[in-house]
Amino acid sequence: MEPHGSRQVPDSTSNDVDIASVMGFSGFGKKARSFDVEAMFEQTRRTAIERSKRVLEERHLEDVQREVAGSSPMSTDRPSAVSTGSDRPSSTTSKQKESDSSDDSGGSDSDSDSSSEPIGPPPPSQLTAGGTTGQEGADEEDFVGPPLPPGYRAGAADYDDDDDEEDMKDEEDDNPVKKIPDTHEIVLQHGSKTVSALALDPSGARLVTGGYDYDVKFWDFAGMDASLQAFRSLQPCECHQIKALQYSVTGDVILVVAGNAQAKVLDRDGFQVLECVKGDQYIVDMANTKGHTAMLNDGCWHPKIKEEFLTCSNDGTVRTWDLNSEKKHKAVFKPRSQQGKRVTPTCCTYSRDGKLIAAGCQDGTIQIWDRNLTVHPRFHCRQAHTPGSDTSCLTFSYDGTALASRGGDDTLKIWDIRSFRKPLQQASGLTTFFPMTDCCFSPDDKLLVTGVSVKKGEGSSKLLFFDRATFQKVYEIEVGNTSVVRCLWHPKLNQIMVGTGNGLAKVYYDPVKSQRGAKLCVVKTKRKEKQAETLTQDYIITPHALPMFREARQRSTRKQLEKDRLDPLKSHKPEPPVSGPGRGGRVATHGGTLSSFIVKNIALDKTDDSNPREAILRHAKEASENPFWVAPAYTKTQPEPVFAEVESEDEEADKEPEWKKRKI
Repeated sequence: MEPHGSRQVPDSTSNDVDIASVMGFSGFGKKARSFDVEAMFEQTRRTAIERSKRVLEERHLEDVQREVAGSSPMSTDRPSAVSTGSDRPSSTTSKQKESDSSDDSGGSDSDSDSSSEPIGPPPPSQLTAGGTTGQEGADEEDFVGPPLPPGYRAGAADYDDDDDEEDMKDEEDDNPVKKIPDTHEIVLQHGSKTVSALALDPSGARLVTGGYDYDVKFWDFAGMDASLQAFRSLQPCECHQIKALQYSVTGDVILVVAGNAQAKVLDRDGFQVLECVKGDQYIVDMANTKGHTAMLNDGCWHPKIKEEFLTCSNDGTVRTWDLNSEKKHKAVFKPRSQQGKRVTPTCCTYSRDGKLIAAGCQDGTIQIWDRNLTVHPRFHCRQAHTPGSDTSCLTFSYDGTALASRGGDDTLKIWDIRSFRKPLQQASGLTTFFPMTDCCFSPDDKLLVTGVSVKKGEGSSKLLFFDRATFQKVYEIEVGNTSVVRCLWHPKLNQIMVGTGNGLAKVYYDPVKSQRGAKLCVVKTKRKEKQAETLTQDYIITPHALPMFREARQRSTRKQLEKDRLDPLKSHKPEPPVSGPGRGGRVATHGGTLSSFIVKNIALDKTDDSNPREAILRHAKEASENPFWVAPAYTKTQPEPVFAEVESEDEEADKEPEWKKRKI
């Protein structure tokens, strides 16, 4: 009779030989191993029984030795070898080898290669309770191994402590509020005016802020110390307020959207890479112009294509641009009202996969286009928000099925783009004063975050967290006595950035839950201010130097002044100003021109020339005595001049004729 577990198939072997000879090779490889499962279980059961008997015998001997040692006064306690488990592996291994050799001698066939080898570690004897070893109702003496811990429950998969810990972890995973990083905060001083734009690069190493003060500041978390100073500040759009900032998907360039009609692209160091072209404002059809013709409102990068970005403007268009083509836009989307009239888009964004383009318009509508079809919108909600209110933000969820909108009518709504007529949930009473108030999803897609605005001196603003499913307010963070304009929750850093209305950018983080970012700069001490280096010339005394190399000794200031006083050049008194017409090439104080001379000598003459006759007769005596011009030529023929005599008024009145006299 053949041993159990061996198989002999002579027919198949002969067939294999014939096929091998025909095919031209020697054989089909090594024969597959065959296993007898029942024999292996029987072997395992015997090994477990023998092992348990040996352990019980060792325990009994140790107890006896302990009693004997306890009775003698000079004995000392010795740790048990069974309790530590140091002797058990060696004994069980030797015993297992003996049993394996005894079983292998009679239970295997000469043709089988695997029956002589042990098949893996023996299963524990506790499995006999489930019928694995085939021995039911085994006593506790048959169980082999270390004593069970006190927290173990019979039939349970884990221990009680592990269950409690896992339950707590499950609760934390299910509760998204536990993941909000708000235990610590740092404050970055951007300026004195509203921080209207925030952007973090994809790695979270750098932060960019822009505001109403036209400045764009660069912050490097790894390079900052505890003083929290920006490493670069610039005004890329001169005197235009910054509306939006965003890093590209690769983080190498930054899109800058300001209050002008031309968006700009900067590199990581702030140098200009691209400036969009401005369109022709006299063309009616905006699709025929090469760029925007009015103030920009918003812009963002494509989430998949690193060279494409999107902008919207007051000219009623949403345009896509290519970074490599600066002379013209890539595509134009024109939102229309229900009557077909032009409406102004106030915000725009891409979907997470980049296939859809959404825009919130001034008439309260939300219009979504397919990126490749620019004519008609694919999804259109006519009454998303109150007409006339500026929708300040649109953002898609990470799973791509939901769209959140922050309206100028103080509401926050969440939409399912597959059913776009009514919002899934909405929250009202969220005051906003700024046309760029943000809303964003948490990294786990379970919370929706937005900020509220407050008037100066009327309380503190808050950053509100809403549950996405129920839209209940589950948490809030008090920011301060100013409005919350921008908010950003970075998924890699797990940190929340907030831009406020008083020129501050706050970063909320948790040392345990957050990564890098603000944690890098708060641990660095402030650098000492470098003192201004003054150039001082030290006087070196070399008494034994040669005369040609010897420096002159420094003398006191008083002696130097006395020496300078004796020098005629250094002590020369400044010359007083020249009075008169000027001399020695120097010009007088009044000037050297003819007009200035006339002004001084004639126009400013104090003599009274009100009577020109007296002014002329003043020189008559001198002219008659010393004639110079005309009189010498007529001395012989000049008659004597006869001048009229001046009479008094009374004499003139008496000589008047009778008919001229007045009648009294």
